[in-house]
Amino acid sequence: MKKIYNILCLSGDGIGIEVMTETQKIINIINQKTNIEIKTQNALIGGIAIDNEGSSISEKTINIAKNSDFVLLGAVGGPKWDNLPTNQRPEAGLLKIRKDLNLFANLRPIIVFDELVDSSPLKKEYIQGLNLMIVRELVGGLYFGSPSGIDTLENGEKYGYNTLAYKESEVERILKVAFEIAKKRSGKVCSVDKANVLSSMKLWRDTAEKIGKDYKNIELSHMYVDAMAMELVKCPKKYDVLVMENMFGDILSDLGSQLTGSIGMLASASLGDIDGKKTALYEPIHGSAPDICGKNLANPIAMILSFSMALKYSLNEENLSNKIEKSIKECLQKHRTKDIEAESCKTIGTKEMGDLIAKKLGEIL
Repeated sequence: MKKIYNILCLSGDGIGIEVMTETQKIINIINQKTNIEIKTQNALIGGIAIDNEGSSISEKTINIAKNSDFVLLGAVGGPKWDNLPTNQRPEAGLLKIRKDLNLFANLRPIIVFDELVDSSPLKKEYIQGLNLMIVRELVGGLYFGSPSGIDTLENGEKYGYNTLAYKESEVERILKVAFEIAKKRSGKVCSVDKANVLSSMKLWRDTAEKIGKDYKNIELSHMYVDAMAMELVKCPKKYDVLVMENMFGDILSDLGSQLTGSIGMLASASLGDIDGKKTALYEPIHGSAPDICGKNLANPIAMILSFSMALKYSLNEENLSNKIEKSIKECLQKHRTKDIEAESCKTIGTKEMGDLIAKKLGEIL
């Protein structure tokens, strides 16, 4: 008898639609070749939702998400909606679903495949074998702090402001996620902050020290965010699990993507709970890339790897997840998309890469 799972697919804008289409090919192979049946439901988020439903995400879509086994997200945004007020832009839908699903922990693995070691701008000896995990707090910090806005001063000058705020309990729960992940890895956590100038980050560091006392077998270190940016370029293999504030994680994970050779290779998982029910959203960390939308140039691997993470973290199907990753690695030996092209490999498009990975997975299964 087949195990049945229900997932919500939010393709979003730009290349999100293209990479989701290729991921559906992987889902189809799984449904055909295994004892798992993954039923997908599609809904709108981002600019396309604004155009068709009047807001960047509807309450109906949020409710479907809450009742799904997990959510797959493509990407949101594009120049068409750039001039809208901040709270009405496509990105507002992304922030809302994170908040409403209480997705407080964002996991961003930075993994360099042996097949892509020459695609990185860094020297081979710096990144070969790299396997980092960035744990990003996702529903607090500078992106959600209050007050925020743009006001007009008495002299008529515009004044913009945001607030970087955290409660101790919010810091505790994200630190615990990082420590628990470290228990299954090398036993090292580096907490990234800016405690020397920001009061909220001093609270972050003090809380990290407190939580660290409950994990005596885990080595805890601290690093200012600016110094960590330097370290990721200079000696990334020195670190294993990095945990940090929302905006810091947004920036450093993009930096980390270039260690792997392309942002088109990086998946992410956003984990949380609603009234005790575990929920999760999985998405590539790249954006909607409107400049290559519709040109069959997007790399679908980050989206497929995001689905692979969902199998591992939400469905406990680690063996199947590993087979998807194996399929990707084998395809990369001879075929690449434009962003990771190499002289020794054939450069192919989005659709062709999706077809190849699905075919290889079918052979492995």
